[in-house]
This record gives sequence, C-alpha cells and structure tokens, in this order.
Amino acid sequence: MPEWCLRFGIVQLAKKPETNTSERALKPRATRHQFIASSRYADQLIALGVASGLHRVGVTSADILNRAREVLTERKSLGLHNEMQFTYRNPIRSTDPTSTMPNARSIIVGARSYATQLPLKQVEQSARIARYVWADYYEQLRHGLAQIAAQLKKDGWRAIILADDNSIVDREVAYEAGLGWFGKNANLLIEGAGSYFVLGSVLTNAPLEPSKTTVKDGCGSCQRCIDKCPTQAIIAPGVVDARKCLAWLLQKPGIFDPAFRVALGDRIYGCDDCQEVCPPTVRHAIVEKPHGKTQAWVSVMTILNSDDETLLENFKAWYIADRDPKWIRRNALIILGNISDASDEATQIVLKRYLIDREPILRAHAVWATARIGLNYLLPSKDSDPMVQDELNSLPSVRL
Repeated sequence: MPEWCLRFGIVQLAKKPETNTSERALKPRATRHQFIASSRYADQLIALGVASGLHRVGVTSADILNRAREVLTERKSLGLHNEMQFTYRNPIRSTDPTSTMPNARSIIVGARSYATQLPLKQVEQSARIARYVWADYYEQLRHGLAQIAAQLKKDGWRAIILADDNSIVDREVAYEAGLGWFGKNANLLIEGAGSYFVLGSVLTNAPLEPSKTTVKDGCGSCQRCIDKCPTQAIIAPGVVDARKCLAWLLQKPGIFDPAFRVALGDRIYGCDDCQEVCPPTVRHAIVEKPHGKTQAWVSVMTILNSDDETLLENFKAWYIADRDPKWIRRNALIILGNISDASDEATQIVLKRYLIDREPILRAHAVWATARIGLNYLLPSKDSDPMVQDELNSLPSVRL
C-alpha cells in the first residue's frame, strides 16, 4: 500500500458540503456519480478506516472472484480441503459478492495487525495458542469496518460488514484491493508488514474507484515456510494440503490422524510455524499492544479438568466443531502425551479418568497419550468400541 496510510495520523473526512460546492458529493442525491468518478470518496473512506484503527485499507470491485473460484473448486476435487467447510462449502457463493448483496458494486477491504510479543508461560504443562486468537483482534477490525459502513449508510449507500465470514474469500479480495501478495504459505503478505493480519470487508452498492493494481510477489526464491512446516503440508508454493495442516487437524472432528500427533507438539489451537519463519513477517510486523485480555498459553490440566460450560465460555472465540468441547479435550490429551511425564501424579489421575470416559473418542486419545508417556500398565486389555480397540492394538513408542 502507498505510504499515505500514516497509521498514527488522523485524516479528516471532507467537510460537509455547502449547497453550491463540488463537495456536495458526500450527499449522494445530487452529484453522486461525478464525485465517485473523481475517486475522492474512496480515498476518504480509506482514510476513515485508517483513522479508525485499521492498518491497511483498499478498494476493489464486487466482481466475481474467478481465480479463487477455480482454485477452490480444483483443490476440493483433489481432496486437499480434507472435509473443511468454510469458503469450500459453496465456492460459487463465496466467490460472488452479489450473493450477499445483489446490487453490490464495490468492496472496501481492511486489515488489522495481530502481531504481539509472546507472553511468558504462566503455568507448567501449557499448550500454545495461535497468535490470531491471543486476543479479540476481530473486535478491533470490526470497529474500523463499522466506521466505514456507517459513513456509507450516512451518505445513502448500503453497506454490509463481512469479517471471519464464509460469504467471501477474504484473502482474495484483499489481494484484489492491492493490500498484498499471496505468500508460498498461502497467507496474504501485506506489503511492508507481513502476514500477521486479520482481514475483513465492507460490501457496498457504491461504485467506488478501485485502489492501485495488485502487489507483485515479494517472496522471490525464499521457501522457508515450505521447509519449516512441521508436517510438510505446503505441497507447492501457495498450496496447502489440509490433510496434513495442523491448524485444520486441530479443528477437524473425529480421530486425530496418528501420523501427525507427535508433530502437534504443544499446539492446542492453530499453528504459526510458516509465518514465524517468514522474513517479511519477522522483519516488518506491526507490533501493537492488543486491547483487553491476552492469552497465548493455556494449562492442559485446566482443559482436561473443566466442565463443558467453562470450556465453551473460555474459548468462545475458537472454532469448535458443533460447539462440542470434546474436541478441545481430544487435542489436550494428545498434547499431554507429548509434554508430560510418567512420574507426574496429576497426569496419572487425569489419564485414569479419561481411559474410562463415556466418549470413545476421548478414551481412544487417552490410550495414545498413556502409552506415549510410558504408563502402559494403566491401559485396559480391551475396549468394546472398535475405535478405542484400534488404538490399543497400535500403541505408539514411548517418548524419550
């Protein structure tokens, strides 16, 4: 993006027009189209977004996202989505802004940084949380988008906010709006700032002047993200195989693929590895103190000892399949097997309880964690559920 962003400066909207001035464009009833053609209105909305806390703002048309549609359809046909829904659920809808607003003409795209210094661990046996959910960065993003939407509505236009929404492929519209390029890790790298950003849009029927042309690729020959992915999930530049991606496997319901349990390490939600080694992200991230509570670590024991209501309240910002906390517990059991010690009494107590849990999925992962730590004497000889029995028949090696 051009340097007019001036993140810490306040750029005023144009003053309300007098009856006989060209500034009348802010009043859409008179010279709306003349004003739009000058692109000044788009510039004012961009400036308003920046002044309202967004780190980057751009504008693109509400045309069909043909490239994204082709990519989603192809990767879905190859099984690379691994049952992931989100924008894969209905590529036709998520690549056509007019599915959300039939007369949409433009999209104002905003980006808000979630780069924050890593807090120290507060307790032993902690699990890592991905950066984008350390705090409610979407609240700050929505605030900036809301100011833009409010101005549009004030001026007589329609406006719909889309943030963390399956209705649109947010990275694609951000790319089209000139905010950045697609990195080899498939994240959008914002020019001069890296990839630690949440993205959102304001869909409007105002025919705004699009921002500058798309940003050129800035990765060059670098492929650190590909080399450092713990599961080799980046199978080609910009192509992620969700069947191997830890961020998705943590969210996917069912048995956690045994092939990737050790690689999971201490991650409980998301994975930042491909961003943490990215030079533009490491060097240029916009680091700011987030508003409200920040949480980068969570106690594994707290998760495994909490009731359903507490877990859903504590992690209400997380995507949890069917809002069923057993999937968080499943992940916590794997982590326990990766980080705990056989001599830890609390670990033994927890595993004994989960080995007889009423949920087969939890018994199955408790079997793996128990064997991984080396507490095989706690294991039952058999289980009535085939899934659990499969785990008993293929125990992992003890962690050294």
